[in-house]
Amino acid sequence: MSSEKRPAGQPKPGFTTRQVHAGVEPDPLTGAILTPIYQTTTYVQESVDRYLAKGYSYSRSANPTVRALEQKLTDLEGGSDCICFGTGMAAINGLFLAFLSAGDHAIVSDVVYGGTYRLSTKIFSRFGVEFSFVDTSDTDAVRKAIRGNTKLILTETPANPTLKLTDLQAVSVLARERGIPHAVDNTFLTPYYQRPLELGADMVVHSTTKYFDGHNATVGGAVVVSNEAQANAIRFIMNATGMIMSPQVAWLTLQGCKTLSVRMDRQAANA
Repeated sequence: MSSEKRPAGQPKPGFTTRQVHAGVEPDPLTGAILTPIYQTTTYVQESVDRYLAKGYSYSRSANPTVRALEQKLTDLEGGSDCICFGTGMAAINGLFLAFLSAGDHAIVSDVVYGGTYRLSTKIFSRFGVEFSFVDTSDTDAVRKAIRGNTKLILTETPANPTLKLTDLQAVSVLARERGIPHAVDNTFLTPYYQRPLELGADMVVHSTTKYFDGHNATVGGAVVVSNEAQANAIRFIMNATGMIMSPQVAWLTLQGCKTLSVRMDRQAANA
């Protein structure tokens, strides 16, 4: 049951219930329990006046199967919305494109996924964006790295591959004091073990390839946001660049989410 349809006063279901049911409603036409794979390019519009009345026009902009996954991830992370991408790196790319322009500066954890480092130093640096790779486990080091043109802080914790940790609450407080968006790559812990938005972060990034899928069947990414302005900025980039998730990948990831807690507990137990 989605939180929007929960009767007043009814407690919110637990995580293990929501990993199965959040974002998913029976198909209105057939009653199918599983969200169908809407493998379509375009959608019939009732009229010019009622264009987008059902919310969909072209699957690069939005797709019902992908939207179901976005709603599930929003619920699990406790965000306001989610934008899915074709890969985890596409999600990082979308985040950077939404918040960084030529002349801007970003702070990134010094231990970070190699693809994020490569995107920063080999691509965005070519277009006048500056990056400082900082020991974000040291909040004072983050404070000293902030400049007048710092527009984004991206932390990854536990970091890939060393599992280096960052105090997300401390960095979030610092970022908020300076009016700088703080995004967290939460791929390694997932919202089952860590929910950065509850610790004050503004956005959460995932490679859904890893634990949400859980079966080595897909590549995908997502950005969960805390307000509508962030959602609009990132969704615009997703649509404009075409870095979209396919309906098939979204459907497979929806199935993987159902066993997220079981798999995470087992992996933690035998670590």
